[in-house]
Amino acid sequence: MSEPNHLTPEEREFFTLVARVIFSNPFSSERDQVESLLGHHVRFTRQPEGHHFAAIVPTLRARLADLAGRGIADIRAVQGEDRRLVEYAHLFDRYHQYSPSLDALIEEQIARGAEPAPVPFAQDLLRELRERGFVVGDTHRYLALFYQLRRAFYFIDHSLVGDAPCMKRLRHALWNSVFTADVRTYADCLWERMEDFSTLLLGETGTGKGSAAAAVGRSGLIPFDPHGGRFAASFTETFIATNLSQFPESLIESELFGHRKGAFTGAIEHHKGVLERCSAHGSLFLDEIGDVSAPVQIKLLNVLQDRSFSPVGGHQVLRFRGRVIAATNRSLETLRRDGSFRDDFFYRLSSNVIEVPPLRLRIQESPRELEQLTASLLGRMTADTGCDLTDRVMGVLRGLPHGYPWPGNVRELEQAVRRGLLNGDYRPDALTQPTRPGWLAVAEAGGLTAQELLGHYCRTLYQGLGSYEEVARRTALDRRTVKKHIESVSESSQEP
Repeated sequence: MSEPNHLTPEEREFFTLVARVIFSNPFSSERDQVESLLGHHVRFTRQPEGHHFAAIVPTLRARLADLAGRGIADIRAVQGEDRRLVEYAHLFDRYHQYSPSLDALIEEQIARGAEPAPVPFAQDLLRELRERGFVVGDTHRYLALFYQLRRAFYFIDHSLVGDAPCMKRLRHALWNSVFTADVRTYADCLWERMEDFSTLLLGETGTGKGSAAAAVGRSGLIPFDPHGGRFAASFTETFIATNLSQFPESLIESELFGHRKGAFTGAIEHHKGVLERCSAHGSLFLDEIGDVSAPVQIKLLNVLQDRSFSPVGGHQVLRFRGRVIAATNRSLETLRRDGSFRDDFFYRLSSNVIEVPPLRLRIQESPRELEQLTASLLGRMTADTGCDLTDRVMGVLRGLPHGYPWPGNVRELEQAVRRGLLNGDYRPDALTQPTRPGWLAVAEAGGLTAQELLGHYCRTLYQGLGSYEEVARRTALDRRTVKKHIESVSESSQEP
């Protein structure tokens, strides 16, 4: 009986580092750190956008060829941890080989809409994985995971423009919301359990919470159907969004849970709510969750805990099969303190809490952010025309006062770009321009003590950011100190 094959210590080191790179968050600095460790193995060069790990591939393939030359042609030739490392190497090799095809499939699916697009390369990829020792069931799952990885990168990278540190943190957090902090754990244990992990997005109106939610919602794992040669659903249909603030209280339950004919006056036919319409592979985005009443919160809490609900006026018990993403522009800490938002509902929603930064912070951290966003907005408005109007519109925006705070955030910028194109100028609406806090004028006149100044400043930040933790991070103070300073300035008192 022949001795089992093993990786050499040097090979094990190389493949371990490769695994750390390919499973790291592509929007984190960890990837750069691990790439630097691979420096003596791999020569890194600038790669085309979207293919961050391409520099690893030639060296990786040479290593795999060396293994094949000494009898380790596929994953069945080794055991234990060595087998796992060789598995990761072969999976990444095939993932990179088919990344352009997966990207083309994403574009094709966007064009097709609801009808799942055919996957012409599927049989070749599945065959190649089988040849490397993977069993059939696993090959189908890895094809679905490859497609998910490409979609997540595509939507997070394309939907959220900007290089400001706060935007890098946002993209990093959104990727973790899809795959957790360790893609290996997700692929091995959690890929069928992510409906248990809700995401809560916080941020001002117009910051792009909907885009962030859509990036996560369109990145769920969709199984591959080998008989149809397509994925089981189109990602264009797996994300359902509803703005709860647009419905009167009497209709919110119908929008969420649906109703049966005759359930109330005007219910002349059965109606499917968004919970019933959400597929097993999908996500439900509940915007303005801070506006819903306590009775609705209790019913949604039961849905999140038991995964079941009944339509209004009906007794049939239905199962909610998707994942919940919620958002609000209101301070949940304030709402929880005054009893408007239930603590138990908050804790069930907040498996992951992500702050979507305001535009003023993005520009403050990176002045180039304004031009990048403007170019992106113009690109969508003038698609395929070949026109570059960025300099023209930026000339208009530079006419705004220095440090203009963009109270309407990205939504306001989009209208500023349109007005700049139509009229050649942009004048902010008087009602949208923030008033200067009275305490700031008093401070400039020397009328505040240091403690009062800090209290008003912390309170102003808290009103915009919504949490003591974020204020503490911005001010480099302890959370308890922040809370003490805010409470020292009575919210019921008049501004000084």
